[in-house]
Amino acid sequence: MKRTRVKPRKEITNALLILTGTFSAAFGLKGFLIPNHFIDGGVTGISLLVSSITGAPISALIIAINLPFIWLGYKRINKLYAIKTLIAIFVLSVILFLFKFPHVTDDKLLTAVFGGFFLGTGIGLAMRGGCVIDGTELLAVYINPKSFLSVGQIILAINVVIFGIAAFFLGIQSALYSILTYLSASQMINYIIQGFDEYTAVTIISPKSELIKNVIIRQLRRGVTVYKGERGYGKNAIEDKDIDILYVVITRLDVSRLVNTVQQVDPAAFIITHSVSEVKGGLIKRHVLSH
Repeated sequence: MKRTRVKPRKEITNALLILTGTFSAAFGLKGFLIPNHFIDGGVTGISLLVSSITGAPISALIIAINLPFIWLGYKRINKLYAIKTLIAIFVLSVILFLFKFPHVTDDKLLTAVFGGFFLGTGIGLAMRGGCVIDGTELLAVYINPKSFLSVGQIILAINVVIFGIAAFFLGIQSALYSILTYLSASQMINYIIQGFDEYTAVTIISPKSELIKNVIIRQLRRGVTVYKGERGYGKNAIEDKDIDILYVVITRLDVSRLVNTVQQVDPAAFIITHSVSEVKGGLIKRHVLSH
């Protein structure tokens, strides 16, 4: 049985991502959200809400409230993930307790946007490093198999409850600004996890697939994958049955150029586009060399 080798370089990179993430999250909390009594969604939002109501230190609440979710991570994912999450949350708690961050602004809109920006960046970097500093997703993953709701819907339901309670204790205005904070943080998490380059997959079905493939490779200098397909509809279902289906993954900025090029070759081409969450390898970021 082969043993999985731990790559020191990768683990050092992950550790740096987690450490940077915890500092970013701490700055978002102490520099923006806590002084202005704003909250976020998830476990962090619960910790901020309890701290605002009771006056308990946020550094202690972050650990205490996350402990059950770390246990869920141990049960549902693996031991290493749970240990890394525990260490990351402990480091975040220590940073919140020991470090003093400047109170950046009293402007509520700036607080909501940039507080969410730094908090979301921190959570996203920690996730890139292989752990979480907010256990809401662990709870959602645990509930998901026992529920008809998706993971995203469970997280949304949890946050609706949190912001509803916040509206009661902190007031409607603070709750609304907190929702803006949550949206800002969520957007940053998506950017960090999925990358700033947004990729789009394009499927092209055309009788002129060979010509379109050559144009994409030689003129646009992009890679193409060819699937062998079969028509389900056409003027002559017997003779025109087999067809090549082209599949291309490109950046969002290249979509319009690709579609226009395909339509110049075959105005009747059937083109399907959809977003891709993550892309690795292949010829996405480097051009195909023309022969």
